[in-house]
Amino acid sequence: MKPRNGTPVRVGVFGLLGSGNLGNDGSLEAVLGYLRAEHPDATVDALCGGPAAVTARYGIPATRLHWYRGEYRTASRGGAIAGKGLGKLVDVVRTAAWVRRHDVVIVPGMGVLEATLPLRPWGFPYALFLLCATGRLFGTRVALVSVGAGPISGRPTRALVRWSARLAAYRSYRDAPSRDAMRAMGVDTARDEIYPDLAFALPTPPDDHPADTDADADAERPRPVCVGVMAFHGGNDDRARAEEIHRRYLDGTIRFVRALVEDGRPVRLLTGDGIDDAVVAAIREAVDSPLVTAAGASSLADLMKETAAADAVVATRYHNLVCALKVGTPTLALSYAAKSEALMARMGLDAYCHPAREVDADRLLAQFRALERNAAELRRTLTERNLVATRLLEHQFTALTAALFPAPDPTHTHALRETP
Repeated sequence: MKPRNGTPVRVGVFGLLGSGNLGNDGSLEAVLGYLRAEHPDATVDALCGGPAAVTARYGIPATRLHWYRGEYRTASRGGAIAGKGLGKLVDVVRTAAWVRRHDVVIVPGMGVLEATLPLRPWGFPYALFLLCATGRLFGTRVALVSVGAGPISGRPTRALVRWSARLAAYRSYRDAPSRDAMRAMGVDTARDEIYPDLAFALPTPPDDHPADTDADADAERPRPVCVGVMAFHGGNDDRARAEEIHRRYLDGTIRFVRALVEDGRPVRLLTGDGIDDAVVAAIREAVDSPLVTAAGASSLADLMKETAAADAVVATRYHNLVCALKVGTPTLALSYAAKSEALMARMGLDAYCHPAREVDADRLLAQFRALERNAAELRRTLTERNLVATRLLEHQFTALTAALFPAPDPTHTHALRETP
């Protein structure tokens, strides 16, 4: 696709990409797949958290999101505080210059409009506001595609998120609670659609571990239970209780893993971000069994392979759940936010949720055994729901092309233009 002057469309992708979060990078991968398939002539680059990683993995030029390199470290000394303050001013100019070079900017998935994890208003919410404001100023279409949103109690963060959404040219959400949250913040969502998480558009890796048909082989090589863990300390409103929440989550998870091991079940620990490694180490040290191993996943494709090879999955991180559900493995969610419960309901497994803030190992084990008893039926349900998710995302990409990319007949555009 090219603008009317014949030059290639200039597309930017924006977000905390390449920073170690596998879910964020999976959303980027899905959007790049769409662009390469539907708009192969477009030139694509990124403004992101980990530019070197994005360029190395995806082969596109990338620029650092923040001028100040210590943006996400706590500033306690005068020099660091001054550096952060100066960085906010420099980032206005840097973001404006980057946005102005593009016809379209896509924010691919991610929970960019939520605060379910600890978040400071002058971090990513400020960066997103700069993007959307300069996009409106320079006529660059900014699209928030299958993003997550949630209620935000902090007034500065809520204001930045609300204005970012209002200034975007296109919005879609990954679940109904996200759209409801933005409506409650005063954003007109009448023309905003709901689609599945972008990760459902990724190809499903082939199953390298087909189910054994020989009973002796099954006995020798039992499939593991994948347990996805997280450095969970509660959300933005839980800072005063963060350590208590983390301790309760970790203790309950350790007890659950220990119970599986005592039953002779192999357990494969999964993560979704580098910060989760400490939780893996704590569980392995506490359980101290060769039956407990850890996966070294570096992408959603790796996570899908791990979960496809499992009998069942119990997971906390949202995209651990997405990967397990996508490959059709019976899954139980240690839910820490409405997005996990909405995802499980969409996929027909809403009965299999357990609160991450109050992990009760005995009740979790009972839920897990019920999950395994119903495994055959749940696999059939997941097959059907995955087909629906794929069709919906195909529809979204068609709508995205109509909304964002130049067309000979301007009446064909569905771009949402809202006066702030």
